[in-house]
Amino acid sequence: MITKLPKWILNGGAVLAFSAGCVNTIALMGFTNLSVSHVTGNVSLFSAAIAHFDARSILYIGASLLAFLIGAILSGLVVGQTSLKLGRRYGRALYLESALLVLSYWLYQQHDYLGQLAAAMACGLQNAMVATYSGAVIRTTHLTGLTSDMGAAIGNWLAGRTISKPTLGFQTIIWYCFCGGGALGAFLFTKVSYGALFVPISIVFIAAFLYNQASDRLPEKRIIKDPNLHKKKRSP
Repeated sequence: MITKLPKWILNGGAVLAFSAGCVNTIALMGFTNLSVSHVTGNVSLFSAAIAHFDARSILYIGASLLAFLIGAILSGLVVGQTSLKLGRRYGRALYLESALLVLSYWLYQQHDYLGQLAAAMACGLQNAMVATYSGAVIRTTHLTGLTSDMGAAIGNWLAGRTISKPTLGFQTIIWYCFCGGGALGAFLFTKVSYGALFVPISIVFIAAFLYNQASDRLPEKRIIKDPNLHKKKRSP
């Protein structure tokens, strides 16, 4: 059971959830009217399109679902394991995500549906970057499972059972940050349209830069390995 969460995890989860909420709302308010971070809702729409033999919607929604999956695959290729640990290649993944968001902005500006796919890929990449930390599930692009976990924890607490309060607090922070990001995204979209994407683009890019700076200062990064150190010195 988690007793304390490192600040870099708290801050990172908060800003990434805020960014994802912003991106998702912008996508929903745009010409596609389709989520980029919620696979479950999109699968329901995909199923409805199949039931109505709506070939256009089947193609568009199916492509968005596939793009999210491809983003998650990219995350697996770049980052590797799913347990959160400082020193892994999250910086590279975040730089890639920011590049995908820049691409989505440019394509959205051209009224090109491929912008939806680039944004969905960015969300899939972000969501798959981290699965767990000390047994706690961490997701930053949607709230369904997180809300269920929060409800179960509160229920256990009301029943007098022991729960991980830091985990519950972290989940609450992610919930409100995602909501706050969505509110800002909606407000900015009414003012500057897809230009609102530069908020999450900036957030993710700065997060990548700061993470790399912090990761490079780790002790194991500073040790210069001498290939001759492992050899035993022979006595004269």
